[in-house]
Amino acid sequence: MTLHETIQADLDRFLEVLPDRVRQWLDGHQNLDSLKEVVIDLGRPIGARFVRGYQTMDQSPAMRADIDYVTSRVHEFDRDNRSGIEQTLHRISAIRNRRGEIIGLTCRVGRAVYGTLEIIRDVIESGFNILMLGPPGVGKTTKLREVARVLADEFDRRVVVVDTNNEIGGGGDIPHPAIGGARRMQVPNDRAQAQVMIEAVENHMPEVVVVD
Repeated sequence: MTLHETIQADLDRFLEVLPDRVRQWLDGHQNLDSLKEVVIDLGRPIGARFVRGYQTMDQSPAMRADIDYVTSRVHEFDRDNRSGIEQTLHRISAIRNRRGEIIGLTCRVGRAVYGTLEIIRDVIESGFNILMLGPPGVGKTTKLREVARVLADEFDRRVVVVDTNNEIGGGGDIPHPAIGGARRMQVPNDRAQAQVMIEAVENHMPEVVVVD
């Protein structure tokens, strides 16, 4: 691994869960590599947010069939209204009406970024506990994936990731390769996070526990 960042987005698998007309529009888009999310709200034009700007596909409104198409191709939504695509870092989040029906989706592209750990590598190697703080979107979870992978693969540590919202290891039962040989324990809901952390320590004897 060099110091240069290597990015893997699994964009093909992301596009597969989108309705045909949305997929065809994005497939030929010049900024596809910088796609951040697709927004599908019932009765409104379907849009895509890129690193630089937001664009709508056309003025035709999203139909319930568009929402049903996506929801039928992803895992069941958790209590936090999030779902994912098996062995990817992509996240599908739902907006529901008062009856609990899904009327909107935010389909976010998840990217595994490798080679970002060098700035804190000496701290990681020291073995001290580390707390990362910062606003959303600055790269905390990306760093944690790299921490888990490097400690497990390069330092041969027993690493367990306590993954409260599947943010670190991605959707599905098989974690994304970005965490390397680290093991992943999923958390059924936020209130159970502490219990799963205790279970990880008591049952699986980790040398490192990674929590987001």
